Order: sequence, then C-alpha cells, then structure tokens
Amino acid sequence: VIVTGMSGAGRSTALRILEDAGYFCVDNLPISLIGKFSELIYSGTSEISKVALGIDIRSGRTLDELTAALELPLLKDVIRKWRETGQPFTILFLDSGDSVLIKRYKETRRSHPLAQEGRVAEGITEERGRLEFLKKQVDYIIDTSSLLTRELKQELDKIFMQNQEFKNLMITVLSFGFKYGIPSDADLVFDVRFLPNPYYYENLRKLTGNDQEIQDFVMGYDMAHVFLDKLEDMLLFLVPNYVLEGKNQLVVAIGCTGGKHRSVTLANKLYERLQKQSDYGVRLEHRDIGKDAARGK
Repeated sequence: VIVTGMSGAGRSTALRILEDAGYFCVDNLPISLIGKFSELIYSGTSEISKVALGIDIRSGRTLDELTAALELPLLKDVIRKWRETGQPFTILFLDSGDSVLIKRYKETRRSHPLAQEGRVAEGITEERGRLEFLKKQVDYIIDTSSLLTRELKQELDKIFMQNQEFKNLMITVLSFGFKYGIPSDADLVFDVRFLPNPYYYENLRKLTGNDQEIQDFVMGYDMAHVFLDKLEDMLLFLVPNYVLEGKNQLVVAIGCTGGKHRSVTLANKLYERLQKQSDYGVRLEHRDIGKDAARGK
C-alpha cells in the first residue's frame, strides 16, 4: 500500500493504524529506493507479506523528484512493473479541505513543508497542485476533514482488513438548529420544521432526539416516514453519481429550530438506513444538540 496525500490530512495516523493491523510500515523512503525495496519484498526471501509505504512531498529531495519518477524511470517504472507482473498493490490518498488543514497547522504550530517562511495557505495550494497528477492514479481517496481517528480506522479496516468493496465517498449525516446557522460545509440541507415540535410539550422539552420518547413523538407522524423514504430514495440516486464525478465527501444536513429534537431524530433514522448501504462510509454528528442546555434553557 502506498499511503500518500496532503500534509496534515492524516497520513502518519493511517500508517500507525496499518502498523497495528500487521503491516510493515516505512515512512518517507527515498523514491530512488522504492524499486529496490519492492524487489526485496517480492523476492520470496522476505517474511514480510504486507507493507505500507508513506510518501509525501518530503520523500526524496523534493516533489519534483516524485514527478520525474512518475514521468520517467523511478516510481513510474516500479508501478508499471508491479502491474505487469501482477504484484498486488494499492494507492491510498488522504485529503482534507484547505480550511481544515490550515486549522490543524495552527493548532500544532507547525510549518507547512512548502511554506517554511510563508503563509500556510500558500503552501497548501502549491502542494495540492503538485499532487494532482498523483491523485489521479489512486485507488482510494479518504477525506479526513470530519473524521475522528476511530472513524478513519473503521474505513481502513473496511478496505484492508475486511476486503469490502469501497467507494471513495464518506457521507456525514448532520443535525443542526437553524437558529445557530446553516453548517458552512453542508452539501445538501433539509428543513424538517414542518413536523410538530416536541419543544412545546413540557414533558418532552428537556429530552433530545436520542431519547426514545422524542423518537416516538416525531416518528408518530406519517409525514416523518414519507420524508425519510423520499430522502433515502433521492440519496440512493445521487450518491453513485457523485462518486462517478469524483466527490469523496458528502454532508447531508437536517435542520430544525434548535437542533435538538426533530432534526436529531430524523438524522438518526437516516443514518440507520444509510448504514445498510455498506458501499459507502457513513458517520453521524449532532452539531447543536447540547446548546440549549448549555444556555440554561
């Protein structure tokens, strides 16, 4: 497995996860040594059967060397030989949104490898441009913008341990409250304020869509079931087409007034349905579920 991608997107974390899964991991091996290393592994004299190679813009001297390797002899020849001889290999690319990468660099106070004396944003832009040629050759793309480490582990487990068919798309089902603003990263936004609001019932007000009482109340209306059926049907149509277009992150946002009752319930139900579509990664997030409680309401 060649593990590559944007700096700060989680390549080192992915290598640690693969190492825990029994892979022999090598990070930043000079590109000129990859061919020799692969010959040793494939020679039959090595007891190592699963290898993960970490490659990024620091591998070798510069990324220009990596570009030349793909266009001329080095890595390009290695990959070609692997394909000709049927040697099993895959390329995993880890990506994240620019704003997420900038935030991660600020939090860790690290300098971007291509922006030692400049702005992080400029380094990210340059790196993205230089990696574009490599991204086109990958087998798997995982967008880690919203992933926790355990969620990244689950996705890698699907691909490399369970050998499940994997499509390069992570669906985030996100509940939110309109009074706190529409999520800036939402791709699809749905308003469920047409449903009766449990907030107006004293015995339900302090509960959330994670409580059975609220779920029974919301799902007690036929409109909620019709909405879910139509939404699921639309997503099952859209998602394969998004995959064909190369989209690797989809955020489906469901909102109600406060993001505590109706949106949480329907997000939970949609998540349960989409989980059955095992071709795609699915995660659940409730952005505003605790904000009313935090404000003492």
